Amino acid sequence: MSTPLMDAVSFLGDCLDRLESELKRGVDFWLTHSHDEEHGGFFNCLTREGIVFDDTKYGWLQGRQVWMYCKLYREREDFRRDDLLRAAIAGGEFLIKHFYRCEDHRCYFTVQRNGLPIYMQRKLFTESFFLLAMTELFRVTGEKKYQELADAVFGKIRYWAREDDSELGRPHLAGNPRANELAIPMMFLCVLQEMCLEDENLLKKHKDDMKWCTQHILSHLQRDKRFVLETVSPEGIELEGSRGRFMNPGHAIEAGWFLLRQANLLDDDELRKTAVDHFIVRSFANGWDSAKYDGGLIYFLDIDGRPSIPLESNMKLWWPHCEAIIAFLMAYRTRRDDVLLQHFKKVYDYSMKYFRDDGEVGEWFGYLARNGSRDENPLKGGPYKGCFHTLRCFHMATQLIREILKTELVKN
Repeated sequence: MSTPLMDAVSFLGDCLDRLESELKRGVDFWLTHSHDEEHGGFFNCLTREGIVFDDTKYGWLQGRQVWMYCKLYREREDFRRDDLLRAAIAGGEFLIKHFYRCEDHRCYFTVQRNGLPIYMQRKLFTESFFLLAMTELFRVTGEKKYQELADAVFGKIRYWAREDDSELGRPHLAGNPRANELAIPMMFLCVLQEMCLEDENLLKKHKDDMKWCTQHILSHLQRDKRFVLETVSPEGIELEGSRGRFMNPGHAIEAGWFLLRQANLLDDDELRKTAVDHFIVRSFANGWDSAKYDGGLIYFLDIDGRPSIPLESNMKLWWPHCEAIIAFLMAYRTRRDDVLLQHFKKVYDYSMKYFRDDGEVGEWFGYLARNGSRDENPLKGGPYKGCFHTLRCFHMATQLIREILKTELVKN
């Protein structure tokens, strides 16, 4: 007779096998279709079959792809391959040559195929992904120039996040006062964790920065801890109007696993509970669609149930589901609660049914209508979808499942 534990072990074992397959299929997709052998760097806009439909190159995605290749090369024996390392180095060199501006440590958001700059975003995210790419390149190559670039850019990111972002070029007008955007402390915490988690000295050095990020993320938990809002005042107070009621459930869940990783680092039980119960579980409940539409996470919502201004609010996107898969596995590893495993199963089943391509070509689709249809936009890569969310999800999920299964086998 099977037991709940045996059923969980069997289910997670099946998930492990399938996610391993998805990881290999996804890596093959990007290796085969995204490399620009003529000019360098990576193509980002790819059809279902991997055909390039626009050759603009995006700084976020160039940096993320370098980071992802390096991460797989360094952490998995089966991906310790020369072709992956060569591609990561070539991508990093393209970033340095064409995206990075040494005089002010800014990075362009988009460039032409040949590297001519198109657009500079007035945010710190391209620089953040550039830094992550340089950090991982240094770890896999030992080349000091990558570490020096990462250090130089980190100083600017810290300054923009914590002190003054006016250098980014976005004026603070009287009708749009300063606010605390969830994305800023989240991105800064992500950068810090990736930089410091393997270095005790760096962890001690940046302890205050991590505390600052954590406190600013927690200030977005509003309405008796029922909602994680995208934007609050600098003092952590809910703003008036639709901007103040705006929530992205996937973003809140992602913030949850960042906080949970931080809580485990600090061995902080209160932060663990907040991360799991309020950022992950409650945000999932707020964002999971009704049975009428077979589930899936709504992209945006107004927490008072009023109309949400972005027209894509009711869509289902790939990346919130990737974040939820990571979050629920991380939460279940931390706290063996069957409800957490059930939530993971919901997201996993939905994602495999709707985002996965059942054909021979790997990688997930990115954009679904509310009813799960992907007919209107069946792309595999675009300005914000690249070689990152899915592969990070598959990589981290397989690591987490192995840890969970190992613990269960040891206990029993």
